Amino acid sequence: MQLERAAGTHTLQRLTGIVANGDLARANFAGDYKPKVLRTEEVDGEAMYVLELTAVDRSVTYNRVLYWVQKSNFWPHKAEFYSLSDRLLKTCLYQKFEKAAGRPRPTRLVMQDALRKGEESTLEYADMRLRELPDKVFTKDYLKRLE
Repeated sequence: MQLERAAGTHTLQRLTGIVANGDLARANFAGDYKPKVLRTEEVDGEAMYVLELTAVDRSVTYNRVLYWVQKSNFWPHKAEFYSLSDRLLKTCLYQKFEKAAGRPRPTRLVMQDALRKGEESTLEYADMRLRELPDKVFTKDYLKRLE
């Protein structure tokens, strides 16, 4: 993962390594997946809910996600991403929670490739801020301009 800072206030991002565009652009757990609580378990002394997220259709990057969430505060801990054939593809670890854009959020995501052992990419977020976007940004015509 490489982040470059451009002149002015714009940030250019260039992804390299194991993080696919779908990992970022299509990660909408609430809208793209149907959740089910599988069990609770303890991880490093912390009680966790383990949820199974099943894709609502085939347009999403991953067919199934196992998602560990802390019982105490509902913060994400880990997600495992599976293919249509139920093969583990990637694991994401959510780390370094800090107040950003008004609430605690993970500011470091570590993506581990299950197919290539030992390969990982780290995404770090800084200076996150909420901002208003005009409604036109959410139209199909506007989104086509971004391709």
